[in-house]
Amino acid sequence: MGDFPTRKIGSHVTVIQPKGQLNMAGASALRKQLQGIIDGGSNRIVVELSTTEFIDSSGLGALISGLKMARLAGGDLRIAAAPKQVCTVLELTNLNRVLPAYDSADVAFDD
Repeated sequence: MGDFPTRKIGSHVTVIQPKGQLNMAGASALRKQLQGIIDGGSNRIVVELSTTEFIDSSGLGALISGLKMARLAGGDLRIAAAPKQVCTVLELTNLNRVLPAYDSADVAFDD
């Protein structure tokens, strides 16, 4: 797993788009890249999941780890465009209460 694509929304939000499976290998890469984004000064992050086909406990752990890192840096992490499988896993684990899924990255920080 290499770097996942990133883009900016305005000057304050960074979007990262993991592709494929967020299993042990993908989760490790995501965690490292999220840390790099935060270390680079961006603390408002959207993980855009439209091209994520599968997520397991390692992937969920990476999202929670990223959420903690972002909040410790004074920001937040939000998820967007999550496929049905990912939403189902979030609901079954009750993580949808901590990480609600937004329709798109563009609206994740509209509040």
